[in-house]
Amino acid sequence: MNAIPSVNLEDFISGDKKRKEKFIKEIGSAFEDIGFVALSGHFLSEKLVEDLYTEIKNFFNLPQEVKDKYEIPGIGGQRGYTSFGKEHAKGRKEGDLKEFWHFGQYVENNPKLEKAYPPNVKVEELDHFDETGKKTYKMLEKTAKYVLRALALHLELDETYFDEYIKNGNSILRPIHYPPIKEEPKNAVRAAAHGDINLITLLMGAHGKGLQVKNHEGEWVDAIAKPDQLMINVGDMLSRLTNNKLKSTIHQVVNPPKELWGTSRYSVPFFMHPISEMPLNCLGNCVDDEHPKQFEDITAGDFLHERLIDLGLITK
Repeated sequence: MNAIPSVNLEDFISGDKKRKEKFIKEIGSAFEDIGFVALSGHFLSEKLVEDLYTEIKNFFNLPQEVKDKYEIPGIGGQRGYTSFGKEHAKGRKEGDLKEFWHFGQYVENNPKLEKAYPPNVKVEELDHFDETGKKTYKMLEKTAKYVLRALALHLELDETYFDEYIKNGNSILRPIHYPPIKEEPKNAVRAAAHGDINLITLLMGAHGKGLQVKNHEGEWVDAIAKPDQLMINVGDMLSRLTNNKLKSTIHQVVNPPKELWGTSRYSVPFFMHPISEMPLNCLGNCVDDEHPKQFEDITAGDFLHERLIDLGLITK
């Protein structure tokens, strides 16, 4: 597998049974083989994408002392700003060469979760930043819901199996800025090799190359989506739930060639998380004599907590 397969969500929601089955087969096979697909037919409009990139560039161009006031202590970077070099990949000490922002869930009709999740942080200096982030969050969450419905059918579950777990889930929209590189990085890259924590990740077409995916042969494959596509990959939670039937693939963002060090790179992943109570116990129909159970039982909340410690964002 040396290329990322492409799928079209319009096939799944078309109302045509054959097109729906085609989408389920294509995305299921891709997630079993390499764990990544390039998806078109999603719910993001071209204008919304343009507006979001305008707003995030405006934010990251603010003076550092302005951005710093939006870095909220004590919440592990779950909302607001995280400054350059704070996060590192599991098992590494070097901080990644990036700064980022987090938009979190907009809880509906659940006072308990409203108290449990940190509130979203408002940016005073930009009139449209918060509104544009919320609209993007909602459209990516809607897209993710239908992708998970297709995967539920691929896994021979009820189509709406994931719906109750992702409603008001702890999902995160993360605009990232990889600033220009000013000197030879000491054993650091823009994002070191890692697997994602969550169920699935939806990545808006990044401004600039750099994303690479490791295939089964251990080779790094460039993952380049078309402008109208989202790159979608399996996270560790979904891999765990399916006893590694669906693959959480290691990926990285490499530094550009030296002649491009003076350029910024922006990307916007949406990390689809369930509610904390979701059990990640291996599904019974993904365990048999040929595929013995690989993971201990755990909830999504406990698994997330363990991984945030690994990433250096919270302490024990």
